[in-house]
Amino acid sequence: MRLQPLALALSLTLPVEGAATWTEPAHRHHQIGSLQPNNGYPILRWLRDTAVEVFFGKRLRDDGLDIPETDPDIAMRHQDDIVLRFNATTFEEKRILAEITREFQGLDIWTISHEYVDAKLLNAKEYLPWLLKKLPDSMKKPEILIYDLPSAIWATFPEKTSTGFSSSSLGVRTSREGMGNLFFKDYQRLSVVASWMRLLEAMFPSLTEMTSIGKSFEGRDIHALRVGARNEDEEEGSSRKTILVTGGLHGREWISTSTVTYLMWSMITAYGKDSMVTKLLDKFDIIFIPILNPDGYEYTWQKDRLWRKSRQATNTEHCPGMDLDHAFGYEWATNNNAGPCSESYGGDSPFHAVEASELAHWARNQTTQHDVKFVGFLDLHSYSQQILFPYSYTCATQPPNLENLMELGVGLAKAIRLSSGETYTVTSACEGAVAYRSKEDNSRMEGGGGSAIDWFYHELGAKYSYQIKLRDTGSYGFLLPADHIVPTGEEVLNALKYFGDFLLGNNGIEKGSFERPENTPSPQSPPADQWRDLRRHR
Repeated sequence: MRLQPLALALSLTLPVEGAATWTEPAHRHHQIGSLQPNNGYPILRWLRDTAVEVFFGKRLRDDGLDIPETDPDIAMRHQDDIVLRFNATTFEEKRILAEITREFQGLDIWTISHEYVDAKLLNAKEYLPWLLKKLPDSMKKPEILIYDLPSAIWATFPEKTSTGFSSSSLGVRTSREGMGNLFFKDYQRLSVVASWMRLLEAMFPSLTEMTSIGKSFEGRDIHALRVGARNEDEEEGSSRKTILVTGGLHGREWISTSTVTYLMWSMITAYGKDSMVTKLLDKFDIIFIPILNPDGYEYTWQKDRLWRKSRQATNTEHCPGMDLDHAFGYEWATNNNAGPCSESYGGDSPFHAVEASELAHWARNQTTQHDVKFVGFLDLHSYSQQILFPYSYTCATQPPNLENLMELGVGLAKAIRLSSGETYTVTSACEGAVAYRSKEDNSRMEGGGGSAIDWFYHELGAKYSYQIKLRDTGSYGFLLPADHIVPTGEEVLNALKYFGDFLLGNNGIEKGSFERPENTPSPQSPPADQWRDLRRHR
């Protein structure tokens, strides 16, 4: 029996340090360095770590794989690169930029909007003059978003990278103490996320169930945590409406993984305390998959912080990896003829990417063998603060429930704005990939076929499927500082509550269903009935 070690572990995993509160920086320019908790009481910390090791095993490693230390030169590989913002508003400007990205792999598109395109330029000293010669006069003065990439990269890492278990990483506290929870002070490695999910399952066995939906190309488990409350009169194995929340499809988008972990923790610890959360978990299961691309995610900690794709071998030896969000079977390769060296390469055939295939197989099996009905799908990414709905593969075809998708999408954006003051735009996912469009052409910088939201929407009937691109809008890009983990998590948590309330048939209107996190600034204090204000603007 391991109940005594477990009890000891659980009693000791509560942080002994004083809970620090998060405050929004006065400005949003990049700050080098990261917040670190003090050492507290070394004896208690040692006791906690020892207790956790007794129950979970010493220095837990994901699936028994060796976990190399971070390469000390991980940031210097980008020392000559810069991130640029191009003003690209006209048809001709976007056509020219799209052609350049097809012929030159050194221009890595980070995000696309109607007004601008952000891209990382390889070896700027060598290639910037060449690039500017190819651009029209209106684009010859791009804004430099990030000049010192090595410093920006290192600022996203904890001060001291750890591959083992630590009590400061595994604190589990109540949902109103998120800003003092040390797990969310920093981005966490794959092994720590997996161990923390095991701890949540151990602490809340009646509410959670951890599983693996399959294996990655390199053999790592793709972990999932099912969260939901079963009523006593509910038959075991009965049909259950389910919401799926995923993150980490792209390795470098660390904030997506941290946000999924924040959501699962907040929902679990708020059950029985928050009426909206309690109602939602009584009626639905929510399945959280924080890292769908574990190989790519771990590679960003080991070798290349800005790696996007999986690590699967391709037919081009020096260009490994596939873009999981272009690897699903619905309208695969539509508007996408990218080769293996492209960041948007979705494989040689539908579901060629192992991780996409594993997710689809698991989801199909859930519906056919376990009577699960997926009613909603939220796929978290970064960056640009957008809420995108199907279809991604084309703008020429509209989903049958377009009006409902728009209505809920706008509601999610307003729930976020009332929570934090941040603005998220709402549009079709195809708009986020279109480089330029005319009656004769619909060319893209990034292919739109094979996306996860299109597949879940069309093939599994998850009629409320969204891709949410999280913070920010370009100041940091994929290198969002860790002090944005909690506020990003809070605003998406409020969106998730709105999402659930909408699915419950209340159209997102639930009095008192969320509270503002303390010390989170906003343009103005929201009214007592915040959903009423939201309803007024719909």
